[in-house]
Order: sequence, then structure tokens, then C-alpha cells
Amino acid sequence: LSVGIGFGLQNVVNNIVSGLILLAERPIQVGDWVVVGDQEGIVSHINVRATEILTFQKASVIVPNSEILSSVVVNWTHRTPRGRIDIPIGVAYGSNTNRVREILQECAEQHPDVQKVPTPQIVFKDFGESALCFELRVFVPDISQRLAVASDLRFAIDAAFREAGIEIPFLQTDIHLRDLDRIEKLFGSFRDTAGKDGQPGNS
Repeated sequence: LSVGIGFGLQNVVNNIVSGLILLAERPIQVGDWVVVGDQEGIVSHINVRATEILTFQKASVIVPNSEILSSVVVNWTHRTPRGRIDIPIGVAYGSNTNRVREILQECAEQHPDVQKVPTPQIVFKDFGESALCFELRVFVPDISQRLAVASDLRFAIDAAFREAGIEIPFLQTDIHLRDLDRIEKLFGSFRDTAGKDGQPGNS
């Protein structure tokens, strides 16, 4: 019975010790925006045994303290609320890349929540399968507003691209048919047979 109780209390003691470490070292604090596993939200309470995270859907997630110490935790607001937003953009091949850069720069500079220092960066990342791949990188003073700022920038970029005639392509796939001549002859024989039977052939 003592051995069973000891094993049963092992996780409890582990969580309590982990909670004391969290309270002492303070890698996360109440009000921080954290990502633990597949859970993301604001730290609302740090107790001795577990930490409570309030998600953006207003659901409370109770995470054992030992799990926080033993897994990778992303803390968006650990030292500073400032953060960077990366927005990938693809434009069609043949687009004026210099004009694309100018539009992205203008959209970033016109947004009131985008910081002037560091200056926004436009990166030509790659030649993709269906698009020229760019990325707009901007800093905001409050990373908790990153979703709203990113959404505003995408609206502005889409409107500016439409006005400038720059196309944002969709995924394209080329299909190659083998023995195309044989297929054409086969359809031709079907048409001839249908014509001899007195029925109109369909192309």
C-alpha cells in the first residue's frame, strides 16, 4: 500500500516542485501569451500544481507544471511585448518585382501599428512552382495584436495589387497526355462508326 501511494503521489510531488520552480524562476508570468503544445492563450493563474491558460476561445486549459518545464514553451511576451510579423506573398511569374517591393513597402509604412524602427523588410525568398515568393516582415509594439495587424496588411496588399494589375496566382498543375495521336485516331474512328450507323458524330 505504501509503495502504491508513493507511485501515485510521484506525479503530484513532481508538479508541486515544478510549480515552485516556475514561481521562483518566472519563465512565464500571469498575462503572458504562451504556446504549450497545441494550446495557445494567456496565462491567467500559476498555482503550485498546475498552470491555467485562457485560450482566445475563452476556454480554460489546465496544464500540469511538470509538463511546462519538460516541454518546449513559446512565450511571445516574455521580455518585451514587441514582436515581428511575417507575411508570405506570392505573385505571378512575369510580375514587376520592383513594383511589388514598392507596394509592400507602402502598405507597411501606411499602417499605424507598424514600427518605423526597425524598418519593414521585403524579402524575395524563392522562385516557387507557381509563384514568385516574397515575404513582408514588420515589427509591432504589441505582439498580441499581430493577427489584427496581419489581417489589415493582407487587405491593403490585396487592394493595392488589384489596382496595380499584379496577379496573386493559385496553384497550377501541367498535365501531359501520352500517345495523344493514338487517342485522336481512336476518337476519329468512333465518329466514323457513328456516322455510318446514321447517327451524328460527337466531337
